Amino acid sequence: MSTRIAFLKGHGTENDFVIVPDPDNALDLPPAAVAALCDRRAGIGGDGLLHVVRSAAHPEARAMAAEAEWFMDYRNGDGSVAEMCGNGVRVFARYLQHAGHVEEGDLAVATRGGVKTVHIDKEGDVTVGMGRARLPEGDVEVTVGERSWPARNVNMGNPHAVAFVDDLAHAGDLFTAPPVSPAAAYPDGVNVEFVVDRGPRHVALRVHERGSGETRSCGTGACAVAVATARRDGADPAATGTPVTYTVDVPGGRLVITERPDGEIEMTGPAVIVAEGTIESGWLEDVVRRAV
Repeated sequence: MSTRIAFLKGHGTENDFVIVPDPDNALDLPPAAVAALCDRRAGIGGDGLLHVVRSAAHPEARAMAAEAEWFMDYRNGDGSVAEMCGNGVRVFARYLQHAGHVEEGDLAVATRGGVKTVHIDKEGDVTVGMGRARLPEGDVEVTVGERSWPARNVNMGNPHAVAFVDDLAHAGDLFTAPPVSPAAAYPDGVNVEFVVDRGPRHVALRVHERGSGETRSCGTGACAVAVATARRDGADPAATGTPVTYTVDVPGGRLVITERPDGEIEMTGPAVIVAEGTIESGWLEDVVRRAV
């Protein structure tokens, strides 16, 4: 007789996730299982999956267990493993609060991109310390149809190409990954952001997330966009000693990104748990068996 696996559904600025609590890392979640769970017609549906594991129980996170009790084992919607997901961290923290593991205030979350500091505000928003951006050298170009734009290479623990455009419609349908050159700049693929100005220190974006397609929001992408826009605007907090804050509109809402003089980037936005239930394990086993 099949058993049932608990799950929840949550989103951060409409970047949505299947949440699978598994404190002891007892579940086998191969790529086919994750892709099936994230399927919007035949599964639960989500841009990605948040596998909630105690750091001490996961081989990739044991070294971080002294700093962070919980590890966000994040997977893209196609089942591939990802280093980090900014919106995912906020939803992950909201789940920990929902489940009674943490309360309002500060906590640490282990990710493949390192330990992230999180603050759950009593008013509801969640702020994540996203670490420092790296700006690799070299020219990058993004192409959609007959249009091409220079892009800024920004790494937020995962890779981004940020292109400034006149109209977000120029990004096309974003169902498939826009070509980025040179390919050697992103050997493991890349998230591509298209950006327009909305006002002083206020921009809007559309994004193709590698492994997921166009999503309603991308937290690391919003951070990459804020950093790229600041440098375009001549602002560098490390040089001036003054923090810089950008409002970043995404299709699913609004995020506020601050870069501090020490290089640390903070992202603030909503995180919501919308449902919880159980997965029929027999169905999941069948999916995995057919994929082999």
